[in-house]
Amino acid sequence: MARDYAARCPVSPVRNTWLVAATILLVAKGIGAQKVRVEEELEAYPTESVDLRCQFIDGGGRTKLTQVSWIWEPTDGQRDNIAVYHPIYGQSFPNVAFKDRVAFLHNSLENPSIRISKLRMSDAGRYTCEYATYPSGNEQGTTTLIMLAKPKNSAKVVTVQAGTKSVVVAQCEAAEGKPAATIKWLASVGGNHSTSTTNGPDGTVTVRSEYRLVPTPTDNGREVTCMVDQKTQERPWVYPVKLSVEYPPSVSIEGYDNNWYIGRSNAVLLCLANGNPPPTTITWTAASGALPDTVVADGNKLMVKKVDDAVNTTFICEVKNKLGASRHHITTIVIGSQRDNTLYTTHSLTSLC
Repeated sequence: MARDYAARCPVSPVRNTWLVAATILLVAKGIGAQKVRVEEELEAYPTESVDLRCQFIDGGGRTKLTQVSWIWEPTDGQRDNIAVYHPIYGQSFPNVAFKDRVAFLHNSLENPSIRISKLRMSDAGRYTCEYATYPSGNEQGTTTLIMLAKPKNSAKVVTVQAGTKSVVVAQCEAAEGKPAATIKWLASVGGNHSTSTTNGPDGTVTVRSEYRLVPTPTDNGREVTCMVDQKTQERPWVYPVKLSVEYPPSVSIEGYDNNWYIGRSNAVLLCLANGNPPPTTITWTAASGALPDTVVADGNKLMVKKVDDAVNTTFICEVKNKLGASRHHITTIVIGSQRDNTLYTTHSLTSLC
């Protein structure tokens, strides 16, 4: 039916021209309605300055400007004038929070751009450049000011004891940043992490992350790496953390070569201990009682000046740290001559709580 109507009632050239003209007029009117030119969005940092530009565009020159005001609308709060310019009464800055921090860049109604100095995080919000005009009334344009803050990044190890439960072994923090940072962990050890955020009163965000695992002695000294990513940083902040896992000592004795024969000199036994923290004491004793006169203990070394029947015994090394003690013993067999190869050695390991 619509196709038949178009065929029977074609649009006249005059009417068609009128429709096109009306469309152009509406578009032009829509474009001309925005007479206040501002920047849509700006980003800035605390303690710095920012210029909020504003310019009145009047192609026909038929609008009379009577006054211009800058109105601040904080993220949470009410609108308030922070700067006013009147061609007769001059400049005024009614908001105490911006006192001595706001200044007009030009003494002009047509270009009333302002500069805000010594920026604060609380300065974030919408800034409207509003004209009082005749005859069209108020004209305005709004700039959104986004305040950014570089986070204070840190990471640290948490010293733990080896055990069977998952505990926090490392912490990472990106404090007082805006927008909120993202924290990731890079690790070859088995574990997981949890992250929490805390909003500050000035709009900043503190992000904290904890890395957890079931610590074993073999994890001591291994690395986990904290990586912080945030908009204000050119590249991610990376910090490796060495794990600190405490555990009781383990001990072994080395140096016995199955060739302690009568008359041999300068034979040596070594007590090798492993623990975190490192063992604080190393004690040598003999199963038969006091050490033989021909034997001298020097730290982890037991030096036999001359092999004789007195060292045909069992030597014991005991080590201690704050978490416990451990001992190991070795039985040495003294042979009558270098040709005798009949040797016996026994080893055992005892852990003390």
